[in-house]
Amino acid sequence: MAKIKDLRAKTDDQLNEQIVALKKEGMNLRFQQVSGQLTNTARMGQVKREVAQIKTILAERKTGSKE
Repeated sequence: MAKIKDLRAKTDDQLNEQIVALKKEGMNLRFQQVSGQLTNTARMGQVKREVAQIKTILAERKTGSKE
């Protein structure tokens, strides 16, 4: 799982690429769950959380707000 500090150091393009990769991973995890092959069920929540964190960082940059 990525740390917020590491995510903030990346460029917008890198973050968008990471969102795409995480969404693909999430889709694969859902297929595994349906077929009964998913062993690490906690990873689904981690993927969702990481996507949300990245989207939050991108939104903060767009509006110019920081913590």
